[in-house]
Amino acid sequence: MSGFFEEVQRRKVYRVAAAYIIAAGFIIQIGSAVFPAWELPNWAFRLVVVLLLMGFPIALILAWAYDVTPQGIRATPAPTTPGSHRRRNLIMLIAIGVIISAGAGFFLLPRVSARKIDKSIAVLPFQNLTDEKANAYFAEGIQNEILTKLATVRDLKVISRTSTAKYQSKPDNLKTVAQELGVSTILEGTVQRAGDKVRVNVQLIDARADTHLWANSYDRDFKDVLAVESEVAAQIADALKANLSPSESHVLAAARTENTEAYDFFLRGQYEFHQAESSLAADAYDRADAFYRQALARDPDFAEAAAELARNRLSRHWFISPLAPAELEEVKSLIDRALALAPNSPEAHFALGLFFYWGHRQYENALAEFNRTLELQPNNADARAFCAWVYRRRGEWERSLADSQRAEELNPRDASIPTNIGVTCNVLRLWKDAERAELRALAIDPHNTQAAMFLVGTRLTTTGDVASARRALDDFPEVIKAIPGGAGGPRGATGAGDVSAVIGWPAYLDVTERRFTDAFQAVEKRVVNDDRAHLQQLAGRVAIRVLAGEPEAAKSMGEEALPLLEARFRERPDDTFAMAELSWVYLALGRNADALHLSRQAADTISIEKDALAGPSFQIGLAQIEARAGAPEDAIKRLRRLLSIPGGGIASIAGLKIDPVWDPIRNRPDFQQLLSGPEQIGPNK
Repeated sequence: MSGFFEEVQRRKVYRVAAAYIIAAGFIIQIGSAVFPAWELPNWAFRLVVVLLLMGFPIALILAWAYDVTPQGIRATPAPTTPGSHRRRNLIMLIAIGVIISAGAGFFLLPRVSARKIDKSIAVLPFQNLTDEKANAYFAEGIQNEILTKLATVRDLKVISRTSTAKYQSKPDNLKTVAQELGVSTILEGTVQRAGDKVRVNVQLIDARADTHLWANSYDRDFKDVLAVESEVAAQIADALKANLSPSESHVLAAARTENTEAYDFFLRGQYEFHQAESSLAADAYDRADAFYRQALARDPDFAEAAAELARNRLSRHWFISPLAPAELEEVKSLIDRALALAPNSPEAHFALGLFFYWGHRQYENALAEFNRTLELQPNNADARAFCAWVYRRRGEWERSLADSQRAEELNPRDASIPTNIGVTCNVLRLWKDAERAELRALAIDPHNTQAAMFLVGTRLTTTGDVASARRALDDFPEVIKAIPGGAGGPRGATGAGDVSAVIGWPAYLDVTERRFTDAFQAVEKRVVNDDRAHLQQLAGRVAIRVLAGEPEAAKSMGEEALPLLEARFRERPDDTFAMAELSWVYLALGRNADALHLSRQAADTISIEKDALAGPSFQIGLAQIEARAGAPEDAIKRLRRLLSIPGGGIASIAGLKIDPVWDPIRNRPDFQQLLSGPEQIGPNK
């Protein structure tokens, strides 16, 4: 063995080995920094490491065979030892080189594969240190603007404001918060405003190690506060070593407006809009509307103010009261104005997507705009979620669930996302998955009435046991008190074409148990705060009397409701909900042909082909009218089709067995055959 080491020393292999290891280590260190900066794939860096490892034994062989002299490279003189010894020593050298390379590879490659820096961040609510609590909007606005800028950086994972808003400004359990949000870093901040002076303090924290990465304090005049947001966002991106494209750098540096008064009104509007989104209160929407308009009055070129005004109006249109066609065109003009001022504004493209989705159910156009929003702002959880909802409307169920999960990663504490995942699973008759999703939503927000209603609806369509369905909410007593009436129940959210949407939730649970008096009283006690709600109340009363088998009472109430509903329909001939309501009034008045005609019109307006989510609701609404207006064969044919496609939210065998709406055809052999037949589970095959 001593002969081997003597020959290694004589051939200067030690020197080459040491030089190679130093050079290879330097190359690996440089590559670990350069490859991410150039956005090269991870496999390319692994390939470099593998080549360096393979090169080590080759370098040893070359060092064994050759020597570097002042005269150049020449073969190393052979020693006087026998040839067999020389071959043995060379083999031993190669073996040692291979072992060293293999050992280094075992240590390096797993770390190379995991070398990517975790560039994830959550911006917690900024603490308002101002004595005037009315300035809470300002602290929230500063936080939201920083978050919005960071959301444009593709190299970062930025958690949505909806999720971070659920936490305190300075939580004690920072590591737990980071785990719940799925991030490694947290930004905390405080805002203090006194007259025209503003102080903003921020600190970036590595939540895993509970150490400060960076902190800064800014004392500025209010007119310079927009620059603070840009500076903070840029410094955070730098601290997280985010790779910025030129366009991303521009967004971080750009100001939305130079008019600080307009900006202040804009922040007030954002604050009220967030309140409206949470509470669905009409007065909050109205306050937001007024503030956005004041912002535009101060700066007519404020693109984001125009876009957010449009978004506010569209949200009110979808959740509170529909806009007239002329009003929708006014909204479109606001969006066009925003895009003309800022063609690459993610807010404007998102608002345009909502206009196509909520305003006209033009899903192809909506999807294009939501995808454009994601190109401009990759961390926009709302745009990702709306892509999922569009795919659902188009019947692309797997893509919908995939995008829902991606949205949930960016917005893990927003109960609306698992609620909607539950809706999708419910439609697919994946009952257990639907229930788990709704329970997950209620764990995030125990007061979430939508999740509660869908949980009850899922239990009902699974078991057909109303008492069991009601018990689903035993662990959420507070949410039960808050469940509203109206069309917001399990069927109302997937469409508004059947009788359960006309009567409203939760009164229809009483109908299902044939407790018609209780259902009627629930509708009578419903809080009615606008004309639309009043019309639904009138139609719901009529429908309950029809289902209870009280024709005289139904006719009397139908005569009272008829002129008001017909006036509404003349005013809004595209209102499919009004069509469904009026169909039941016609049925109560014995005008069966009119009821069938109007119900078919609603089903044709929102067909399954046009809308895979809402279309089945209008189909079953038509089947209900057919079952009671002398067309039972058509009703059963329609039901058979609904059971063969995704439509679990409105058509399940368990539901058909208990719903009194089917009593007129319940004893028919073909209806009984449906109840013993199959129903589609999962997406279409």
